[in-house]
Amino acid sequence: MGAQDPRVDAYIAGAAGFAKPILSRIRKVVHQGCPEVTETIKWKFPHFEYKGVLCSMAAFKSHCAFGFWKQALLAERLGLPAPSRAAMGQFGRITSLSDLPSEKTLLKYVKEAAALNEEGIRLPARPRRAMAPVKAPADMLGALRKNKRALAVFEGLSPSHRREYVEWVTEAKAQETRKRRLDTAVQWMSEGKVRNWRYIKE
Repeated sequence: MGAQDPRVDAYIAGAAGFAKPILSRIRKVVHQGCPEVTETIKWKFPHFEYKGVLCSMAAFKSHCAFGFWKQALLAERLGLPAPSRAAMGQFGRITSLSDLPSEKTLLKYVKEAAALNEEGIRLPARPRRAMAPVKAPADMLGALRKNKRALAVFEGLSPSHRREYVEWVTEAKAQETRKRRLDTAVQWMSEGKVRNWRYIKE
């Protein structure tokens, strides 16, 4: 039997009556499927780990949730259900033991999840979301064009650094604040500085 965490005992004990048998069943099957699993509490609910996070469970006022960390890979290998929109995890809103897959099926999922971690197989990296191009407002462009050095620095900044300056200026609510920020931004850029230069360690 893997390491059990007394905090998980307390979590189950403090759950609603309907949730206790659900959480206990999940816990039992996870330990059966992966005898070396260890328990912990992350983000205020129980997680099971074996060479990385394996799965987690949670209890709410009217339902429980259970899910595997590498559910996308399990879906490819075993046809695990897609994440539910009704609740976190892969099995939707679990309100009774009958909402869980059979112990045999759950055991298969746990063993396969443990094998993925054993083999060191990682989840595919999420594609980065492309950010919209940075567009400086007309008054900012006008001020920059009056200072060739500041304009050259602005055009040479990375998109994220340009965005910091643009957002700082455009987020000002009062016109006076916007003008003050714009003057400061042009001055800083003429000195070759990024918006948050004061927080950059030498």
